[in-house]
Amino acid sequence: MELSGKIIAVLPAREGISKAGNPWKTQEYVLETHDQYPRKMCFNLFGADKISQFNIQIGEEVTVSFDIDCREWQGRWFNDIRAWKVERAVANVAGGQPVEGVPFPPPAASPVDFTATDENDDLPF
Repeated sequence: MELSGKIIAVLPAREGISKAGNPWKTQEYVLETHDQYPRKMCFNLFGADKISQFNIQIGEEVTVSFDIDCREWQGRWFNDIRAWKVERAVANVAGGQPVEGVPFPPPAASPVDFTATDENDDLPF
C-alpha cells in the first residue's frame, strides 16, 4: 500500500533488547494527506539502519510504501503500519544538477509562430 503527504510529527525513537538478546530500534512518524478532508496516518520504521537510511524530517513531502499488520496483546488488538520504503516528493532541480533519483525535466518545446502567413495557403478560413 502507498500514501503520500507531509510529515507533521516525528516521535521519539524507542529501543530495547529482544528476548533473544538482540538490540532493536523503532521510530514513529505522522503523515497528513492533502485530500479535501486531510487524513493522518502514524507509521513506523523498524531498525536503526532504516531509520538512518530514510532520515525523515518534519515538513517533508513523502510517499510511504507500507504493510499493515495486527497483533494481540492482553486481549486487545493493535494495528501496526510498518513502512518499507519512503520516497521524497520530486524536488526542484537546483544548480542544473538533478536531485538524486530525479531525472532532468524534458526541455520546453519552442513556441509555434502563427503570425507568419503563406501566400500559397489555400485554406478557406
